[in-house]
Amino acid sequence: MRGKVYVLGDNIDTDQILTAEYLKVNPASPEGRAELASLAMCGLPEGSAPFIDPQTNRAGYDFIVAGKNFGCGSSREHAVVALGASGVKAVVAHSFARIFFRNCVSTGQLMPVSLQAGRDVEGLKTGDTIEIDLAACRIVTDKGVVATAPIGELANIVAAGGLFAYARQTGKV
Repeated sequence: MRGKVYVLGDNIDTDQILTAEYLKVNPASPEGRAELASLAMCGLPEGSAPFIDPQTNRAGYDFIVAGKNFGCGSSREHAVVALGASGVKAVVAHSFARIFFRNCVSTGQLMPVSLQAGRDVEGLKTGDTIEIDLAACRIVTDKGVVATAPIGELANIVAAGGLFAYARQTGKV
């Protein structure tokens, strides 16, 4: 996977990803998914770089790169669905809130990529390009920096469309 990054800091909570007022939107309908896509990252502080392209109502970025504790806060699945529906393929972070990570895997909306110790991708800026090599479990920046990220079976689960789809696909259900 190759694409542009949107860079954030530590402790990005689910209220920044999708504010609570939009929890009434039905993520199971095509109209609901489209609405959630257009609202992804709507809770970021004023002055943040625009995340959604107003021409397409989708993310102008393929990946989010963040620090520690991405997805903290409430356990709303809507936040994960909003990011996935907006076109984000993966979130690369130093750590994730447990429930956010689990929602990524369970729903199959996007790949949560946990970085190994160190801050090899700290120099990235919003708009830079990275490549995530799932098979080699590494991230290569356009500046040539390589970071390792153990992915394991997660890639197969997300590619299948989530935990239940993967279980059906592998004959476990």
